[in-house]
Amino acid sequence: MTEEGKRKFRLGQVVSDSMDKTVVVMVSGPKRHPLYKKIIRRVVKYKAHDEKNECRVGDKVRIVETRPLSREKRWRVAEIIAKGEVVEISPEEITREDLARVQPEKKPKEKVAEVKPEEETKAEEETAEAEPEKKAKKEAAKAEPEKKAEKETAEVEPEAETKKETKKENKEETSD
Repeated sequence: MTEEGKRKFRLGQVVSDSMDKTVVVMVSGPKRHPLYKKIIRRVVKYKAHDEKNECRVGDKVRIVETRPLSREKRWRVAEIIAKGEVVEISPEEITREDLARVQPEKKPKEKVAEVKPEEETKAEEETAEAEPEKKAKKEAAKAEPEKKAEKETAEVEPEAETKKETKKENKEETSD
C-alpha cells in the first residue's frame, strides 16, 4: 500500500487565498449528533499548503493530511477539482444599475382613496354627535357610586359616635 493511500483526505471549497502559499478550505458534511441522533451539518475550516499559489476563492479542492508545516497548517492541496466562478469587483465599479439588477427596489404601495357609501358617512356623523352624550353619561355613572359612598359614611359616623359614648358611660358606671 502506498503512502498516499494511508493518509486522510477531504473535499472542500477554498474560502480564502490571501496568505502566501496557504489557503483556507471549508469542509462541510453531515454528522450524527451523539446524544440527539439528529443529522447536523458540520463545517470545519482547514489551512492547507498551496505550493504554487494556484488556488483561488471558490475552487473545489481535495486536501491531504501531511506533516505539520506550521502552527496551524497540517494539510496540503492535492488537486484542484473545479475552478470556482467568483466575480471580483471593487466597490467603486458598482453602479445603481448593477444593484437594480441584483435586487429590485421595493416600491411602496400607493394608497387608494376609498369611496364610502352615503349610509356609512351618515352613521359616522351620528356617532360623532353621540360621543359627547355618552361621555356625560359615563361621568354621571362614575359620580353615583361616590355619592352613595359619601352617604354611607355619613350614616355610619353618627352610629359610631353613639357607640363610643355608650362605652364611656359604661366605663364610668363600673368605675364608680
